[in-house]
Amino acid sequence: MSIVYIVSAPSGSGKSTLVNELFKMVGHLDFSISYTTRPPRGSEQNGKEYFFVSREEFEAMIATDQFLEHAEVFGDERVRGEYYGTARRFLLEAEARGNDLLLDIDVQGASQVKAKIPDAVSIFILPPDREKLEWRLRHRGEDSEEVIRRRLDTARREIENYSKYDYILVNNLLEQSADELKDIVLAERLPRSGAKPSGEEAQRVATAQACRLEQARERVQPILASFHPQVVKGT
Repeated sequence: MSIVYIVSAPSGSGKSTLVNELFKMVGHLDFSISYTTRPPRGSEQNGKEYFFVSREEFEAMIATDQFLEHAEVFGDERVRGEYYGTARRFLLEAEARGNDLLLDIDVQGASQVKAKIPDAVSIFILPPDREKLEWRLRHRGEDSEEVIRRRLDTARREIENYSKYDYILVNNLLEQSADELKDIVLAERLPRSGAKPSGEEAQRVATAQACRLEQARERVQPILASFHPQVVKGT
């Protein structure tokens, strides 16, 4: 059975960069490319960043139960949102190759996958604080002021769900965070190998354990407070 790794993060947290670094360091790992009904942006290519499909195609896939998870994002009573989803076929293909599978999905999608695959390993990536996240969103130059404000509000709500994840990773220094993500992925594979951990592997397990939810709560508190002081009271 393949291990399914779920990676979630607020937009602008550096998740894509960390995932790209992970794939340079770890083998036997497949990536699930999401389906979406939104149009391509900039130089995005079909089958690379996303599979771009029509709303009718997406809803036909929903009707035939082809998704592990899916959601309609950024819609309201006036405007329909865009669909995003992870196709089941990626897990079947990874298992056929003897590889594990990494899903880059949001909090809502993560909950759906966890309900279907309880053993999935979930990792939440946090920015150092709200100020740093806002700086990243503005300096990448992709979004309007309205979209940036909406992303920051969405980030606050997503971060409130951090306790639903197995691991918490604060992306402050890229190289360190990439190494921590690698250690989490490889440490989760160790029990399946049946071999006694080497010294390097034992250190990897220790690094991963330091990122476990129960160990990371204290580090998360100031980040939560930077988004909304009231969030801390309920954790």
